[in-house]
Amino acid sequence: MIGLNNLRPPVGSTHSKKRRGGGMGSGLGKTAGRGYKGQKSRSGARTKRGFEGGQMPLHRRLPKRGFTNIFKKEYAIVNLDGLKQFPAGATVSPQVLVEKGIVKNLRDGVKILGQGELAHSLNISAHGFSKSALEKITKAGGRAEVIQ
Repeated sequence: MIGLNNLRPPVGSTHSKKRRGGGMGSGLGKTAGRGYKGQKSRSGARTKRGFEGGQMPLHRRLPKRGFTNIFKKEYAIVNLDGLKQFPAGATVSPQVLVEKGIVKNLRDGVKILGQGELAHSLNISAHGFSKSALEKITKAGGRAEVIQ
């Protein structure tokens, strides 16, 4: 039976630590496998990730590209599938979507996308609509109002 008192790593997954500098007969005497002079032969010799011995590192040699648009709008997305639970003729607004739990965070507004079908007419107000969503809403006899 397995318990915390008898846990062991799988066989072959661990190795005993190699003792460095165990005299000339060990094959690792004198320099202890570090070679002769140089940065890597010194004690505490560790370099930063990406350090190339003073040469300009690769991540600084490559050009920078692109930018982050600070004015980008992040919409909470709702597909027409998610509006099936509303009865015919109901008014759907961003606040109603939050109350029903369809949208958790309004962000910069709500955008309605056209995945799925709308069986009955709804009066939907949102900050954005895709073309296919607009077509399906009007085809079902509903109304789409864009909030500014």
